[in-house]
Amino acid sequence: MNLQGKRAAIVTLGCKVNQYETDAMYGMLKEAGVMMVDPKEAADIYIVNTCSVTNMAERKSRQMLHRAKKKNPDVVVVAVGCYAQVGKEELSKDTNIDLIIGNNKKKDLIHILEEHMGEKESAAESIEVIDIAHDQEYESLHVEQLKEHTRAYIKVQDGCNQFCSYCIIPYARGRVRSRKMEEVLEEITNLTKHGCQEFVITGIHVTSYGKDLGDVTLIDLLEEIAKIPEVKRIRLGSLEPGFITKDTLDRLSKMESFCPHFHLSLQSGCDSVLKRMNRKYTTQDIREKCKAIREHFQYPALTTDIIVGFPGETEEEFEETRKFLEEIDLYEMHVFKYSIRKGTKAADMKPQINDQIKAKRSNVLLEMSKQHQKEFETKQLGMVKEVLIEEKMHGKDHYYTGHTKEYIKVALYSEEPLENKIVKVKLRQILDDGYVLAEC
Repeated sequence: MNLQGKRAAIVTLGCKVNQYETDAMYGMLKEAGVMMVDPKEAADIYIVNTCSVTNMAERKSRQMLHRAKKKNPDVVVVAVGCYAQVGKEELSKDTNIDLIIGNNKKKDLIHILEEHMGEKESAAESIEVIDIAHDQEYESLHVEQLKEHTRAYIKVQDGCNQFCSYCIIPYARGRVRSRKMEEVLEEITNLTKHGCQEFVITGIHVTSYGKDLGDVTLIDLLEEIAKIPEVKRIRLGSLEPGFITKDTLDRLSKMESFCPHFHLSLQSGCDSVLKRMNRKYTTQDIREKCKAIREHFQYPALTTDIIVGFPGETEEEFEETRKFLEEIDLYEMHVFKYSIRKGTKAADMKPQINDQIKAKRSNVLLEMSKQHQKEFETKQLGMVKEVLIEEKMHGKDHYYTGHTKEYIKVALYSEEPLENKIVKVKLRQILDDGYVLAEC
C-alpha cells in the first residue's frame, strides 16, 4: 500500500539518540508522501519512539500508545525503539498496539507500514524485533533536514558493552557499533546547508565510538567535523570519564568550535556504590578529570547525572556522595531516584531503599545543584559571551532565547530579528525562570 497522503504523528520519549532517530523517521515518512501532523491532531499513523531506561519510562511509553487508540480506534499505533525491543512480549498482548518495531529495524519503517496497512496483518504477525545482542551492523539512518534549524543531534554510535548493574540499555541496544566517519561528515555538511550551526555528537555510549572500526576514535571524528567551515559549534553528549585524557583535552582546546560543556556520567560520589553499580572508575579518577578539564578551559561547565537510593546505599555512603559533589562543584546535576529495572542485577540487590529516603536524598542534592548553578552563573556576570539565538521567547515581544557555549540559557531583548544568529552579549542578571538576562 502506498502511504501517499496519509497523516502521521510521532511522539519521542527518552534520550538524544531517540531524538535523532525520530528526526530520521520523520524525514523517511515525508519522503514517502506522508503528511506529518502534531500528536494532538487526528492521524492515520501514530508512532511512539519508546524509552526503557526506567520502569517509569516504560509506563509513560504505554500511556502514549494507549492515548492514540482512545482518540481514534482506526489509527495504526506503532511502538518503536528500546521498549519495543525489550518488552515485545508484553506489548504483543496489548490490543491497542498494531506494530512493534525494535532497534535496528527503524530503517525499514516505510516498508513495514506499507505491508501492514495494505494487508491488514494481525498484531501478532506485526512484530519486527531482531536479536540485537548478535547484530554487528550499524543501523543506517540519515537526517536530511530538521524542523528546527539551529541545533542538530548527530548519532554516531549505538550499543553499549558496559553492563552497569542498574541498566537495561545493553540489552535494548546491543553491542557497540560505530557509524562510518564519511557518513557522519556528509550528513553534517548537508545539514549546514539547511542552516544548522551547532551539532551535538551523541550515541548510546558515545565515547566508545570507533572501537569496532579499529583505526579511528571519537576525538579523531571531532577534529574532522571541526574542519567543516560552516560548523560553528560542536557539543558532546554524555561522556564516560575515561574519555578525558591530557591528549584529548589538548586536542579539544585547539578546536575553536568546541563547546566546553562536559557532561560526565558520574552516577555516584561513593566508591563502594560505584563498585556495586559496576562503574569502571573511582571518585579519585573523577577528581583528577575535573581538575584537568579546568586546567585546559577557563570557565568550563561540568554537569553530571546522579542516582540516589541505589540498593544498599547507607546514610554514610550518601554522605560520601554529598561531600564529594560539594567538593568538585559542578555547574548542574541531574538527580534521579533509583527505580527497580527488571532484568538487571541491581533489581535483585538487597536492601532496596524506600521511596521516602530516596526523595529526601534527592532534595538534598537538587538544592546543592541549584546553589552551584547560581554560583557558576554569578561568576559569569559582566562577561562577554557568544550566544546562538534559537527562538523568540514565548509571550514576550522582542525577547529571544539561546545558549552560550557553556550551555547557559540566555534571554536577550532585540528589535532586530535574531533567530539562528550567533551574537556577542554581556551577561547582566540571573532571572528566576532559569535564564540569564543579557544585552548586546
